[in-house]
Amino acid sequence: MSAQLREAAGELAAVLWREHTVYRERSGGVVIRGEHVERWISLAPAGGRDEILLRAGRILDGGTTAPARSEAVMPLTAGTAELAAACRRLLAETVADAAPGAAGSAATGRKGGGSRPKARGRKPRTPGRRARHTGTASWIVLLCLAGVIAYHLWSVRAAP
Repeated sequence: MSAQLREAAGELAAVLWREHTVYRERSGGVVIRGEHVERWISLAPAGGRDEILLRAGRILDGGTTAPARSEAVMPLTAGTAELAAACRRLLAETVADAAPGAAGSAATGRKGGGSRPKARGRKPRTPGRRARHTGTASWIVLLCLAGVIAYHLWSVRAAP
């Protein structure tokens, strides 16, 4: 199966990108790297016989690879055109996933938007500003506690 994967990856790489690097993974799969488009495609044996797992991801600054953003299972008997169409679809999903982060990273001067999706509902922390340690709810609790203590002291003094 490894020889078939290597052969399929070589044909697929030639169809997808003019500039590419094809290499074998430790797990027995094959990776196609397109440095100029900052994307990678991985072909690995899937659970079923004669099936391959296609995965697509981004190449980060410094040449490291981000985890796969999209996956699909295809039969190994599929032609190069079918595999290329599936890979293009996965690459399009990878670009669509990276687009919101890329727009936000233009202001910071970074390229690619980071390796992880941002948590929704939270503001990103700015490096020059520290987060408040004590929140509003904590201040309310402290004020209530101070009020109870003040009332207790007043009632002790007021008693004859």
